Amino acid sequence: MLSLLEQITPSSTVALLIFATLPLLLIVGYALFAIWLERKVSAHIQDRLGPMRVGGWHGWAQTIADMLKLIQKEDIIPTNASRFLFKSAPFVLFAASYAAFSVIPFSSAYIGSSINIGVFYLLAVTSLLTLSVIMGAWASNNKWSLLGGMRTAAQMVSYEVPTIMSVLSVLVVAGSLNLMTISEMQTGNDILGFLPNWLIFQNPFLIVAFIIFFISIVAESHRVPFDLPESESELVAGFQTEYSGMRWGIFMLAEYADMLLLSLLGAVLFFGGWASPFGSYLSGPVWGFIWFMLKGLLFVFVMMWMRWTLPRYRVDQLMEICWTILIPVSFINFVLIALWEMTF
Repeated sequence: MLSLLEQITPSSTVALLIFATLPLLLIVGYALFAIWLERKVSAHIQDRLGPMRVGGWHGWAQTIADMLKLIQKEDIIPTNASRFLFKSAPFVLFAASYAAFSVIPFSSAYIGSSINIGVFYLLAVTSLLTLSVIMGAWASNNKWSLLGGMRTAAQMVSYEVPTIMSVLSVLVVAGSLNLMTISEMQTGNDILGFLPNWLIFQNPFLIVAFIIFFISIVAESHRVPFDLPESESELVAGFQTEYSGMRWGIFMLAEYADMLLLSLLGAVLFFGGWASPFGSYLSGPVWGFIWFMLKGLLFVFVMMWMRWTLPRYRVDQLMEICWTILIPVSFINFVLIALWEMTF
């Protein structure tokens, strides 16, 4: 992809800028679509219509209208807030989420950086999401924001453990930290002659690893039933209580980008990445991108479904699920995966 851009652009610098901007366009377009989709999903689950008028067909332009409204809203900063940290937090949050997309293999023809430690890089960069949320919460000088930030610290640090253990379980089977290599090794239909050659079918214990991984990424994305950092019912809006206008909008954009990022990571690690479920049929760079996005959006849809189906856990229940269930099971499952690989 980069070599093609270098041929059709006047300089390599311009080609590199375009190459680096493509994920940003994808994130913004996805966020606009996902916010509209979540409204429609919630409406249908609750037997309502949702947006219907703005933009014509099923209110497709409602999110665009909301974005224009946010741009025009006043940017309010509390008098006693730490102004520099308060202003910086949303941008640090989105920058960390955006930087993680650089190692995601969108298709066989497009990946930002095919580095050999792509998995560790992604996990390291996403850890900055926790710091940026805490930074914005503390800088707001609001007790509800601070409580939300403290919940974020406890929740993110705790649920990173089962997430990392699930990822390590996949790496034991894949034998590589390069996400492009992991995607390439899952092409074809080699399991029982008809099943896709995806990692989740190569080791039965990886099914348990994926369940743990999905629960953990829901918690790391602050989605219901793990949305304790926001908790509108008791914390007003948690860490983003004092934010308004586009600073609040950037927080929302980063949340939806994080949902997509972790969903795409799950698609790479467990479900073949850009590999077609039909082997060589409907494969190639373009079809690979389509399959990859469909897999990621399916997980995003499940997160939306959960939001409007499950009640929120209490803080003690949230931590108990992680430390007494997910972490012990993830460690035991990791050992079983390793024994399976050594035996078979």
